[in-house]
Amino acid sequence: MATETAVGKDVVLRVEDLHTEFRTKLGTVRAVDGVSFDLRRGETLGIVGESGSGKSVTMLSLMRLIPEPPGKIVSGKIILDGEDLLQKSDGEMNDVRGSKIALIIQDPMTSLNPVFNIGNQVTEAIRIHQDIPKRTVMDQALDVLRKVNIPAAESRVKDYPHQMSGGMRQRVVGAIGISCQPQVLIADEPTTSLDVTIQAQYLKLLKDLQRESDLSLIFITHDFGIVAKMCDRVAVMYAGRIVEHGSVRDIFNHPSHPYTEALLASVPKMEEDVDRLYSIEGQPPPLHDLPVGCAFADRCQYAMDRCREEYPAMFVVDEGHDASCWRLE
Repeated sequence: MATETAVGKDVVLRVEDLHTEFRTKLGTVRAVDGVSFDLRRGETLGIVGESGSGKSVTMLSLMRLIPEPPGKIVSGKIILDGEDLLQKSDGEMNDVRGSKIALIIQDPMTSLNPVFNIGNQVTEAIRIHQDIPKRTVMDQALDVLRKVNIPAAESRVKDYPHQMSGGMRQRVVGAIGISCQPQVLIADEPTTSLDVTIQAQYLKLLKDLQRESDLSLIFITHDFGIVAKMCDRVAVMYAGRIVEHGSVRDIFNHPSHPYTEALLASVPKMEEDVDRLYSIEGQPPPLHDLPVGCAFADRCQYAMDRCREEYPAMFVVDEGHDASCWRLE
């Protein structure tokens, strides 16, 4: 498992009681419902949960990329380097994106423009945020492509996205992400489209880049193997809320929320010979019609009457480890 981050490190990003909603024909979808967390310098925070739990909408909210309408960041604070991003104008956010906080998304083909070559796309990202001479821009682009281990960078800058493999395209997206040396890099399922060998290389690349620049990384994934390898701390999301967070060691060894316990139980184990893999019964509740109590209650083997009547507070399990479950009261 990844080593735990040093407690004394500076907090680079602080999210406080973040709420993001979408207006739909069915009603108001509370996609992010009171999310709070800290991210320290040089730390990797993993965010896990089933599809539809609010992970990606949380990250789009951090980037101020929620489409309005139908979406809207209703309330909360996103404090990056001492400044609340929710108080900034759209023009100011254009300066922040890329230079202070950057995003790598799942599919590089949707990130890269098919009609421009790789060199144009990397240099554009640099020119937007840095006022430097044209020749220096290309030198910087080549440097950042070498950092992400693009072979023969001088010739590959002339290639178009379709001329590169999936792994190479994802490296180019990573190069764009780090080209202006952001403090925080968000990686939203960046290895989904990669085979296992290329995935391992890409994860090693991210860790190497993080060590070199003291980069803070938010890693969104379904894969607990990646969490164990990459992350210092984990936040478990369900139905738009963080239901448990703590160090990787605490979450893996002492899961305290029934949903975390169920997620870990659903991970196949090589040493176990079973006829059928474990799965969590039922479906997450619709986000436009959330129950009054715990959203996981109908799928939880430990559910009590109180669970359906009142949403549980966040209880301290141990230092740096909290979970939202009435069993912990």
